[in-house]
Amino acid sequence: MMPTATIADDLPPRTGESRGMALGRRWTWLAVLGVGLLLYFLVLSTLVATQNPNLVPVMLLLGATVIPAAFVTFMANRAPTWQVSAPTLAAFALFGGVLGAVMAGLLEYNTLRHLQWFPALLVAVIEEAVKLAIPAAVLFTRWLGRPGRMADGLVVGAATGAGFAALETMGYAFVVLLDSKGDVGAVEVTLFLRGLLASAAHLAWTGVAGAALWRVYLHGGRTRLISLIAAFIGVVALHTIWNAVPGPLTFVVVAAVSIGWLLWELHRSRTPEEA
Repeated sequence: MMPTATIADDLPPRTGESRGMALGRRWTWLAVLGVGLLLYFLVLSTLVATQNPNLVPVMLLLGATVIPAAFVTFMANRAPTWQVSAPTLAAFALFGGVLGAVMAGLLEYNTLRHLQWFPALLVAVIEEAVKLAIPAAVLFTRWLGRPGRMADGLVVGAATGAGFAALETMGYAFVVLLDSKGDVGAVEVTLFLRGLLASAAHLAWTGVAGAALWRVYLHGGRTRLISLIAAFIGVVALHTIWNAVPGPLTFVVVAAVSIGWLLWELHRSRTPEEA
């Protein structure tokens, strides 16, 4: 079994890493956020000054991915020792975004076309199942080898959810751009609100479910299986509220509750019994 961190060791150094390096790694997410926002505002100001439509895709890409990338970096650098490499997390974010959005879109279209009841619940179930299916397929085929601890599932789920949220945000922003006939201000609002709140929510939901899935795989048992089912029901419930009662207050509250839940799971991943 891999060595574990105690709760008192908030961020223990990894092998060959000094305490100072560990503390520096802890704040890497601020560098990701700062550089990303700097690039975004550079592109935005150039777009406004030149009215060059070629810069619109770059603005949408940066606006949709900067905050999710910072969130994933934050979670990964505060999780205890985990085995998944940064390129692998990037792959989960990419495939979680592309395959998740395509599969969810297809299933939602075919389902909602025939069933007109409970659309908010159905969309929540489909999207959460699709996002979790990607890490589950990798886990049970042992593509990454045998995972060492629950933190692997947490960071993999968070990366998958972040990729899904980023692609979804780009789609919403593009629709707003078309509907507003090129109103960059309206696109900015959409990118900010969805980039911050939707990214936090999707990242948290899939991170929580991923941690529960890894726990079942590593330790087994009826109790942990029930915990996985309960976690999935919980994230679906939060997602359903998000869909059924849209509005700034709902989004802020649901995102805050979701991130709080994810941070609690992060705390649990540091305990010896979750190693």
